[in-house]
Amino acid sequence: MRLTLTQEQRQEQRQIMTQRLIQSMEILQLTLLQLEQRIDQELEQNPVLELSSEPSAEPRERSTDTDSDADYNLEDDSFSLEEHEPEIQFEHAVELAGATEEFSIAEEFSQNYTDTIDEAPVRSQNWLEEQETLRADVFANVECPGESLQVHLAQQLDWFDISEPLRDMTLRIINNLDPNGYFTYVWEDFLGKDHTYKELELACEALALVKRLEPTGVGGKDLRECLLLQIDPDSEYAEVLRILITSYLEDIAANRIPIVAKKIDFPLDVVHEAVAELRHFHPRPGAAFRGSTAPVIIPEISVERLESGKYIVHLEDGRSSQLRISKFYKDQISKHETDKATKTYIKQKLGSAQWLLNAVAQRRETLLKVSQAIVDHQTEFFDRGQQALKPLTMQQIADIVGLHVTTVSRACDEKWVSSSQGVFPLRRLFVGKVTMADGKETVANDVVRSKIQELINQEDKKEPLSDDAIVKMLESEGIQVARRTIVKYRKLLGISSSRGRRQWDP
Repeated sequence: MRLTLTQEQRQEQRQIMTQRLIQSMEILQLTLLQLEQRIDQELEQNPVLELSSEPSAEPRERSTDTDSDADYNLEDDSFSLEEHEPEIQFEHAVELAGATEEFSIAEEFSQNYTDTIDEAPVRSQNWLEEQETLRADVFANVECPGESLQVHLAQQLDWFDISEPLRDMTLRIINNLDPNGYFTYVWEDFLGKDHTYKELELACEALALVKRLEPTGVGGKDLRECLLLQIDPDSEYAEVLRILITSYLEDIAANRIPIVAKKIDFPLDVVHEAVAELRHFHPRPGAAFRGSTAPVIIPEISVERLESGKYIVHLEDGRSSQLRISKFYKDQISKHETDKATKTYIKQKLGSAQWLLNAVAQRRETLLKVSQAIVDHQTEFFDRGQQALKPLTMQQIADIVGLHVTTVSRACDEKWVSSSQGVFPLRRLFVGKVTMADGKETVANDVVRSKIQELINQEDKKEPLSDDAIVKMLESEGIQVARRTIVKYRKLLGISSSRGRRQWDP
């Protein structure tokens, strides 16, 4: 084989993901709450940025004035205000007080005392009052953590006249309950391998005391013991419940009631009543004391119906519409008194600020176009509800708005919609399709799931519909789906099989 060195010219197109472009896509993917946090971070790091005391009367729109290539080139981090000064518009900038001499004094002070001051911009009184109001709103909407299981149990010890060693051991056991309220330790692990008989006797007495506390069932080592602790000794079904919990929980879960009645030799109606009472027991009594972990949902998109019947989309901008560039720092560029190092620093911060404004405006424009295209496609859903959903993919929306499908995906990520149909994630309006029997028309997967739910709600519970029967009933309506699809959708809806849904006659 002969190796040679040659030179050749080749023309090709490449997409280079610069750091700025990556950050721009990240901003598109942010939720409104995350965007607010990002703006707060930028306000702390960039003194050129500020919030105007009054929001804009109209939403900011991107234009050639504020979003030209001359403002900021994503492929080049250099930024020159001197070259492109006429093309950059800083609308509604709030001028900060201070003359050139004051600026020079402040610059000298910042150089000499770098470690003792930050570079945060001067804040107006209106801005400070607004921040104080926001903080008050945050604290007012923070959910109270509530009473923990351990505190709830420890307070009940005051009802008992017990010795101090027993109290200490009881508190030790209480503090070692798992989140469900179970005590899963073996004594060797809990007390240590070298524990004495007296310590074991004290621990057993303390555990017995814990099992007497409310909520009933705490202190059990597993599900069975937890349920056994909840049996009322005075209940007429106490004996049956002990047998069912001890040996037949799996059969009860599978709704094999007649089989269980024959095995334990009790009348079917008695077993029915016992099972009905069992369903009121709490399998995880400690779970009721867990704090709420539900995420904060802020609908960023609202859908309004016009008199003409058309639906239009409005976006919640938050404080992004109040974000501005300080005219004070911009003016320092053109002043001869400002030294070169200061000008370079200000130019760098102005470039970062202008890029952020453009990225936020680009995010708004993209989200507005994508959400409006989705709403236009699903107009019937907003008129009639879930049954009117049409099949829709992200590729369809990408073709309509002229964007890449990954951009559409980022724009829809964790965005919530407020409309007459309630509050729901934007991604809910993207649904797969099922082909009708004629092979031409299609319906959305959600429509099929709704029909399955409707059929099961209307069934005779003594003779519930099998999956095969549901397949045939859907075929009669022109919807052709496989049995495994029915099983899949049924499980997604949290519906058990026909055996599990059957109600047995006593």
